[in-house]
Amino acid sequence: MKRVEAIVRPERLEDVKDALVSLGHAGLTVTEVKGHGIQKGITQQWRGQEYTIDLLSKVSVVAVVNDHEVDDVVEAIVSAARSDRIGDGKIFVSPIEQVVRIRTGESGTDAV
Repeated sequence: MKRVEAIVRPERLEDVKDALVSLGHAGLTVTEVKGHGIQKGITQQWRGQEYTIDLLSKVSVVAVVNDHEVDDVVEAIVSAARSDRIGDGKIFVSPIEQVVRIRTGESGTDAV
């Protein structure tokens, strides 16, 4: 199993969620996060004053999927989240050693 974490623009959340649900992945965790990448934020002007926003609002979407589903899930997220602008986000894929469903005690892929 793999943990797929996507950091995306907040306005793309519904598209990403719909893409994952269409693949059969209704179980996901969404967290509002702040951060910046290589660009280190943005500079804007307001009432003639220039200011820098160095921590931009993003959304973290986490799904645990079976190994054979990872490529499809990543492709669906990229397709749904891409705007071709700086700051579209990143996807991280990491291994999951064990999953246990607390209610039933099921473990492994049965718990996902």
